[in-house]
Amino acid sequence: MDKFEKLTGIAAPMPMINIDTDMIIPKQFLKTIKRSGLGVNLFDEMRYKDDGSENPDFVLNKPAYREAEVLVAGDNFGCGSSREHAPWAIKDFGIRCVIAPSYADIFYNNCFKNGILPIALPQEQVDVLMKDAEKGANARMTIDLEAQTVTTSDGESFSFEIDPFKKRCLLEGLDDVGLTMEKVGAIEAFEAKAAQERPWV
Repeated sequence: MDKFEKLTGIAAPMPMINIDTDMIIPKQFLKTIKRSGLGVNLFDEMRYKDDGSENPDFVLNKPAYREAEVLVAGDNFGCGSSREHAPWAIKDFGIRCVIAPSYADIFYNNCFKNGILPIALPQEQVDVLMKDAEKGANARMTIDLEAQTVTTSDGESFSFEIDPFKKRCLLEGLDDVGLTMEKVGAIEAFEAKAAQERPWV
């Protein structure tokens, strides 16, 4: 998993509440078990017209936000079904950080397992960040995970809280497999001892 330490990038504003996982990645794209390739279908039903052409009014189709790495959104982001394809699609598009007042628990936890930093901030602070994001490609936010701060293009800074264990996992690029591999020495020692004590197993 990619490490997350410090990011300075374009932030896309999506001032909608209750953006659910079916909006993030519709159910027809859940057939794959690959984490790559889903970015093209991120927000598919809002992003494309019925004929398959791009909807020019959707934020991520606008020239200023095609390279967005941060998403500033409304309350209760990632609600709905527990599909892990939602963070897969977000990450595959290139978004590494989502900022919102609150999240659905399963989506929130899935973000950390996929190298995405979900930041929860009070609504009044999200409103400031939303206005900053609306400035377009010239306004770049900085997210510093070590310092736990979000800084606007004008230099205004907000602190955010994060679980220390989840923070370490992002800083070191550790998903569930990576965490297990940290214990490989102990696992191998246990298996060797078990083989000696119970060779019939």
